[in-house]
Amino acid sequence: MLRRLLLVLGLIGVFIAGFWIARGIFKPREHVVTQAEASVLLEKMETVAKLVTVEGYFTELYSHKDYWRYDWWIFRKKALLRVKARVSVGYNLEGLDINADTATKTISIRNIPKEPEIISIDHSIDYYDISEGSFNAFTPEDYNKINKKARDLIEQKAKESDLFKQAREQGIEIIDLIRFIGESAGWTVQQETAAVKPKVEKPAAKPID
Repeated sequence: MLRRLLLVLGLIGVFIAGFWIARGIFKPREHVVTQAEASVLLEKMETVAKLVTVEGYFTELYSHKDYWRYDWWIFRKKALLRVKARVSVGYNLEGLDINADTATKTISIRNIPKEPEIISIDHSIDYYDISEGSFNAFTPEDYNKINKKARDLIEQKAKESDLFKQAREQGIEIIDLIRFIGESAGWTVQQETAAVKPKVEKPAAKPID
């Protein structure tokens, strides 16, 4: 009798243990739920007429350091970063005026931009090393300043490169192509470059007697 009771209790124990093991295996696992919210606002929309004639790709290493009064490690903060950028150079055609006279078969192109300009600078920053002093840490304003200085560095490098020369040559080729297509169709193409506004020099200050 005792042996049978022990057998029944053992079977019940095995059943309960199996139940809990099966529950642990087949129980739906809890997933971590991540929620993100974003608000995108379209503040302004403008129509543009810009012609990109050449693009340049730049990679620069930029080192930033500032400190309070003394260049000691407790007052110093430094950042080493890599700036990668794509600079688009071309012409702003917002003032371009094109007229076609079917009677005389003449196409007049006025206000052609004389010189190319930087259309856009798309850049990204990778921070390699950031060190902060005990009494001088980076703030969001610091990162904004670093971002602006990095962009200004790329803009300066672009102006010192051959991008503007290549953009100018490409612009001339485009105008020549338009003239060739027009003249091939029996039209006369007349072009007029936009006038460059003269620089107004400020009169020199008179010395104080």
